[in-house]
Amino acid sequence: MTVTSVPSQEPPPYAQADSSLDGTPSALTDDDDAFVNSSGPVTMDGNLSPLRPSGTTSGQPDPKARRKSISVRLEKTQQAGQYLLTADETELREILRESLENGVNIHKPKLRSKFRDLVFTRQFTAFDRQNPQSAQSPFHGFYTLFWLGVAMMLLRLAANNWRVYGTIWGRTEIIRLMFHKDVLVLGITDGLMCGSTIFCLFLQKAIYKRYLRWNRSGWIIQNLWQTAYLATTLWWTYHRDWPWTHTVFIVLHCFTMLMKQHSYASYNGYLSEVYRRREIVQKKLKELDAHASAASGSSSAADPASYYNPHDLDTLQRRRRASLAAQAVHDDQNDPQVELSEAVRIVSEAIESKQVMQADQLQPLRRILMAEIDFLTSELAGKCVVTQNHYPRNLTVKDFYGFIPLPTLVYELEYPRQDKINWMYVLEKTAATFGVIFVMIAISQAWIYPVVISALRMKDEGMDLRQRLREFPWVLGDLIFPFMLEYLLSFYVIWECVLNALAELTRFADRGFYGDWWNSVSWDQFARDWNRPVHNFLLRHVYHGTISTFRLSRPSATLVTFLLSACVHELIMLCIFRRLRGYLLLLQMLQLPLVSLSRTKLLRGRRTLGNIVFWLGIFTGPSLLCSLYLII
Repeated sequence: MTVTSVPSQEPPPYAQADSSLDGTPSALTDDDDAFVNSSGPVTMDGNLSPLRPSGTTSGQPDPKARRKSISVRLEKTQQAGQYLLTADETELREILRESLENGVNIHKPKLRSKFRDLVFTRQFTAFDRQNPQSAQSPFHGFYTLFWLGVAMMLLRLAANNWRVYGTIWGRTEIIRLMFHKDVLVLGITDGLMCGSTIFCLFLQKAIYKRYLRWNRSGWIIQNLWQTAYLATTLWWTYHRDWPWTHTVFIVLHCFTMLMKQHSYASYNGYLSEVYRRREIVQKKLKELDAHASAASGSSSAADPASYYNPHDLDTLQRRRRASLAAQAVHDDQNDPQVELSEAVRIVSEAIESKQVMQADQLQPLRRILMAEIDFLTSELAGKCVVTQNHYPRNLTVKDFYGFIPLPTLVYELEYPRQDKINWMYVLEKTAATFGVIFVMIAISQAWIYPVVISALRMKDEGMDLRQRLREFPWVLGDLIFPFMLEYLLSFYVIWECVLNALAELTRFADRGFYGDWWNSVSWDQFARDWNRPVHNFLLRHVYHGTISTFRLSRPSATLVTFLLSACVHELIMLCIFRRLRGYLLLLQMLQLPLVSLSRTKLLRGRRTLGNIVFWLGIFTGPSLLCSLYLII
């Protein structure tokens, strides 16, 4: 069973990907370039060049130049009510830098947001009876035919077992394998594994209370914990010498818990920095208001002739507005977006030119701080619409353990929820889960287990590799059809039965756990639609995370995402077979050239041919993988 997921070059319809996840756009938009080139004093590296006389044109900016940080400090002059804006205070450095970069795009606030790449909505899975489109599908009859065929297969198998063994159950080696050892220990282990995830909440509490800082030691501690968590679980499976059934369950659940912990810590760690930043901005705003109040109280005593004539500042403002009008950026100069953009530019140019400003002319700086506070407050609220589960109110045991059983790997402050639980629906999905598992056991016992035992016997009898390779095509052929059926049933039991049951119990309304992957014409499409919970996690925390953190290109981020997924799957195979071969890793990495092949003239636009190539891979992949581990 594969859960590989790779992001596409274009964001899927259910994911809204940002241009950058750390709040910094990877490149200026067309609007940015137009504004910068027309404004003169602002250069691409974030510096403010000296004011040029009218008619002087600016040189072409270097698009590769790194943006420098700019900060603001109010310094009193010898004259009352007059201030200089200087650029040497650390706290406001990031604020003004991002204001410079994003001030002209106030109507696109998501460019600055780090965790707005996914949107949860109310939806149903394709085969769910609650989905009104399911019964109306022109292929609904094939769904009925499939389960009718499965029922007839079970009747035929039961009849054959009665004739051979005198009982409809036949041989029961797999059932004995599942229940003969450590069932209670397995349950206790899984409970402890889930319960110990509370460490993440304690860590985030410590970060909120300022004992730690997420951007410094917090993320290091989190990653050390996740490494120890994984290592301990893998060691325990080896120590108990569990059968493959126990191992698969506990290792897959361990990775599920790891992804949940990582998402929870990453999001709340980011919000902790946002919360800290908002406190700094609010403090600076209070200081600014205090300066303004003091100035208004002493201005009457000052000599009006000693005040600096703010003619140059007014000239800057008129020049900027004229430039905006020429560029037709905004038609209405009273638009708050325009006013905020103006404030950013006015304050920035005042810093560079070191002009003396009157107290009543500090309003542009105040507008910047107010806009920043509004943005940071909206970030702390996340996607909350119904509840007030804003950071740091979400740092509770109830919220944490409310997230752990949810059928999603991506943490949010609020999810769409149903009004009540349909207990009959839960019973239906629970019964379907155990029923499908029973069918899978019957298929494994009848058609897979005998082939596996025969292949293992060849090694026990001392057959060399050449002799075993002669049997390889026959082993592969015997496993193709039962493995294909097991593949389909494993998909159905996990993404249709188990996840829907969990969704109903938790009232989780977004049940888009998979797409129509059976219609895939390329492997990247299959990766997006086969397992959307994992795809969403990889999209946010691996693909976009590597782009924002390490400044990787999209192809490089795709390669890293594929490689990480392949390594995780190979680790699972290591736990099952107790030996490292790399077959699964190789097969998964081969999907990359197949993705490139699907974009060539040979396959582009040929949906039927692409779908045939996809199904050939699905048919042969699982059985080929198992045969390689058995024979070689």
